[in-house]
Amino acid sequence: MFDDIYNQKILELAANIPRLGRLPAPQASASAHSRLCGSSITIDLSLADGRVSDYAQDVKACALGQAASSVMGRHIIGAAPAELRSLREDMRKMLKENGPPPQGRFADAGVLEPARDYKARHASILLVFDAVAEALDKIEQGAPAETRQ
Repeated sequence: MFDDIYNQKILELAANIPRLGRLPAPQASASAHSRLCGSSITIDLSLADGRVSDYAQDVKACALGQAASSVMGRHIIGAAPAELRSLREDMRKMLKENGPPPQGRFADAGVLEPARDYKARHASILLVFDAVAEALDKIEQGAPAETRQ
């Protein structure tokens, strides 16, 4: 098991997570938590001209959750909300329905495909994708900035 899902690429991603921390004035923040493993993430997100202009993440997760957050942090700037929602669905399908791994700018997330056979690991992997979608929803619903945290 460990050789399959904790391969060198996943460990490299987990050890080098970009965009760690918090933004001073994000348009929205969102948190996600896995009760099963205790992993959690809080993300801050800002959009400009319909694309992600700034992003930060506070990650307290296992190596798989860290690797997923690393992929997100590397490629999210410039992404459109529709692309990020599609990525979330692609990841869910990859893990839970034997779907193909994501393509395009987020193709690196395919490194997490071996975890598909380990259902207890899915929640940690999906945390960052769920949190990003929640923050996008908050922005698009036009919630006042003080309630977006």
